[in-house]
Amino acid sequence: MVCFDERPYQLVAETRQPLPMAPGQPLRYDFEYERKGTCNLFTYLQPLMGWRHVVVTERRTGNDFAQRMHELVYVHFPHAEKIRLVVDNLNIHTPAAFYQVFEPAEARRLVQRLEFHYTPKHGSWLNMVEAELAVLSSQCLDRRIPEIEQLRCEIVAWEAERNARKATVNWQFKTVDARTKLKRLYPS
Repeated sequence: MVCFDERPYQLVAETRQPLPMAPGQPLRYDFEYERKGTCNLFTYLQPLMGWRHVVVTERRTGNDFAQRMHELVYVHFPHAEKIRLVVDNLNIHTPAAFYQVFEPAEARRLVQRLEFHYTPKHGSWLNMVEAELAVLSSQCLDRRIPEIEQLRCEIVAWEAERNARKATVNWQFKTVDARTKLKRLYPS
């Protein structure tokens, strides 16, 4: 099982040098910043094994999604017979994206290796990778990063440390809770 999602990230630079720390004074930043563009963070999470991988791209398109799924199947899990893929209902999260990017035979091979499981509409928080993206935001992206290459380096270091520790998600949402909270979506 692999959970997959993405999120945009805004690249920002300082307009002034921060004031250095002094006794009793933390490092002080100016509220002004310079916007340097945006990028996208595609994130894979295998929650039971404590493995994650983040790919920083310039955009988020169906082509980018298809490339990430090709990477998932042939680079990260080449020996897996079937990969259960948990995704939200974003319009690019479909096997149709494969047929727009790859030859039909290759697209079909990808479709046969992936078993799509979609979170309920307005329920993407049920995808465990959302929790991992929150951890990434608080541990790595909680400062101004102006360049995409610097962002990639920061994320690679964060990812390596989390993977070395095999950090898992402490998922406490049980079936009983789901039946209570989501009974409107899934009546018995």
